Formats: sequence, C-alpha cells, structure tokens
Amino acid sequence: MTLDDIRAAAARLRGHVAETPLPRDEALSARLGQPVLMKCEYRQPTGAFKLRGATNAILSLPAGVRGVVTASTGNHGRALAHAARALGVPATVCLSRLVPANKVQAIRHLGALVRIVGDSQDDAMAEVARLVAQDGLTQIPPFDHPDVVAGQGTIGLEIGTPNAVLVPLSGGGLAAGIAVAIKAISPATRVIGLTMENGAAMAASLRAGRPVEVAEVATLADSLGGGIGLDNRVTFALCRDLLDDVILLTEAEIAAAIRHLGRAGHVVEGAAAVGHAALLAGKFVPRGPTVTILSGGNIDPAQHARLMQEDAA
Repeated sequence: MTLDDIRAAAARLRGHVAETPLPRDEALSARLGQPVLMKCEYRQPTGAFKLRGATNAILSLPAGVRGVVTASTGNHGRALAHAARALGVPATVCLSRLVPANKVQAIRHLGALVRIVGDSQDDAMAEVARLVAQDGLTQIPPFDHPDVVAGQGTIGLEIGTPNAVLVPLSGGGLAAGIAVAIKAISPATRVIGLTMENGAAMAASLRAGRPVEVAEVATLADSLGGGIGLDNRVTFALCRDLLDDVILLTEAEIAAAIRHLGRAGHVVEGAAAVGHAALLAGKFVPRGPTVTILSGGNIDPAQHARLMQEDAA
C-alpha cells in the first residue's frame, strides 16, 4: 500500500463521495491551548467514512461479477449497499445480532439482502465465506482489503499536515489508510489509534504481536467491535508499522465525548467520539494542531437523546 494507491483511489472516487469539512472545535481548542480540528466524515451520504472504501472497491471490480457480499458492524454494510445500488451490483450484507437495529434497517432500505448470523462479526464473516463458496459472490471485506484501505486513506489527503491525527481503531482499514497517506506526506505527524477498553481486537493483536481473537462485547463504540481475522493480510501489519500509539477509552469517557460533540452540534456515534474522548480525559495531550476523525453519525436517536439527558441531569 502506497501513497500512489491512495491518490489513484481519490481520482476514482471523485464525484462519488464527499470531501468532508474540517471545522475547529472552538471550545476544546480554548480549553487545551492547541487547535483541535474535526474531520466530519459523518457527513458522507451514508453517515460514515466507510463509503470511501466500499465505493473504491466496487469501482475496482472486474466486469461481470454476480454480486458482492460482506460482513459488517453496520456502517460498511450501509456503504456497500449504497455503492452497489448506485452501480447496479447486487449486494448481500451479513450482520451479527449485536448490530443496532437502526443500522440494520438502513442497510435494508438501500436494497441489500441482509443476513443476521450469530453473536459476533466473526460469525457473520463465516457466513460470508459460505456465500462466496456456495453462490460465487465476490467478497468486499469491511477493512482487510487493499482497495478498501486505499479508499479510507483518501481522508488523509484532505487533512493536511497537523501535529497529530486521532483515528478510531477497529479492524484497521481507516487507521491504516490514513497512516499510509499521512506518514508519506508528513512523516513527523503522529497517528494515534483510539478504541474502547473492552473487546478491542486490533489493540489486543498489536499487544500480542499477531492477530488474536477477542470476545465481542456491547459498547457505545459498537462500530469498533469485531475481530480483525486471524489470517489478516493488510491492516494488521500497516497498523503495527505506522501507528505511533494506541489509546483505550472507558465507556464513561466515550459517553462524555458524545455529549461534548452533541452540545457543539455534531451528532455522532461512539466510535466517532473516541478521539475527543482521549482529549477530554487527558489521555492524549496535544502539542500542536490535532485532528480527530468524526467517523460516523449513525447512532440510534433514542440512545443519543438518553446520553444528552444524562448531561442535563
């Protein structure tokens, strides 16, 4: 994976995805004494950054595929369904029972066939393998695929050269793509992965030095759940080699960040709030301009309302 791959993806995606804004968080910047900027990927048409990778992967397919299939914690499935419908390709999305109902319904609304399988993303990925073997569908993984990583990496081309970038970390497609772009353009910029304390497979794998399985648990950062695959071919090595650090956040810290962003008019899901969570909790101290990736806004409205009410209480 190189900067040239990401630049090629950017050219391919022109007209298919949004170049999202990068506003300043005035309140947090004043509090920390350093500029804090927010890459608002939740403003993509499907509400999350995943549209970049899914669309790049579909646009890179050879002609004549019978259909595409993926496993997802929600946002990649929605992105794949959107891109597949726009390009006239049948799509199947396999989800575990942990995926929130609002994300399941959004995927169905875009015309994809949805299969609910098991209690983890690993269960959903096993169903994908079965459909590839049985029905000849083409798999587009949620993260461990060069075209997906290159698509996510286009975010890095739009960020500039800050002192640090705080990136939500799950399977590693977003973190790996952004790290490839940023480190090629600005080697001194720190790229930090952020994830929840419990059920974080990439963080556990990086500590172990190899991909490992981790039990998936319910979390406010549901989009960061799921395994990275024991046969991970792309994202583990890139995250291992390019990330400067990984920071773990508690559920309370993630909730506080959702509330902070909500008060500023950014309605985002837990996974999108982890960068702000690290800043608010003092787990990352900025030494210059810092960018957080607001990766998605597909939070259940009732859940968001409850969290904001807790703030008022």
